[in-house]
Amino acid sequence: MKTVFHPAGGRGFNSFGWLNSYHSFSFGKFHNAEKMNFGLLRVLNDDHVEKGMGFGTHPHDNMEIVSIPLSGALIHNDSTGREAIIKQGDVQIMSAGTGISHSEYNASKEDAVKFLQIWVFPKEVNIAPRYEQKSFTEDEKKNNFLTVVSPEKDAKSIWINQDAYFSLGNLDAEKEFTYQLKDKNNGVYIFLLEGGIETGQKELKNRDAIGIYEITEVKINTKLDSKVLIIEVPMG
Repeated sequence: MKTVFHPAGGRGFNSFGWLNSYHSFSFGKFHNAEKMNFGLLRVLNDDHVEKGMGFGTHPHDNMEIVSIPLSGALIHNDSTGREAIIKQGDVQIMSAGTGISHSEYNASKEDAVKFLQIWVFPKEVNIAPRYEQKSFTEDEKKNNFLTVVSPEKDAKSIWINQDAYFSLGNLDAEKEFTYQLKDKNNGVYIFLLEGGIETGQKELKNRDAIGIYEITEVKINTKLDSKVLIIEVPMG
């Protein structure tokens, strides 16, 4: 087993007044040669966007971009003509492929929105741009690792152009859980949204993360009621 520990306090940070953004990996003005990626996971941004504000139209290509609202809602527009609202409980993916432009704005004029934006390198490049979103209930995540993103096109999860899996769990305190990797060549990046857990011989608190690889399963012991995001990705 090999691990890399990313404490919450070691993340990059950028503030633009309307946006507070924490970066688990090098992004924008934050550059750390030791935090370029974890396997094919390239970006994990923890964003807080003020009421009525957001990201203007900007382009992407050949990247799998997953958005997970934690509170509030976002208005999404893109160059395919799509307009959609994603809210807490939803998971959205955009395969940028040959190229797509999009914007994301806080849907509320009264409250901030908090969301994760995550980038994964694609398995196939230059595919046609695509978009998908689905809703998942809190009950489905109760003491369970609910797969919300996977390479399985006909699953309940949303499809990603990579051999990657995203799972969300709402875990009760003082329990042990086991996450079984789908592929022994993958690693897992465990991001603790809130609570307290022990895994990979480390104790994690709010927004701490740990990457673990060269394993086939991971044990998670909860110290507190906890919300966990597990991102399983190929390591190369």
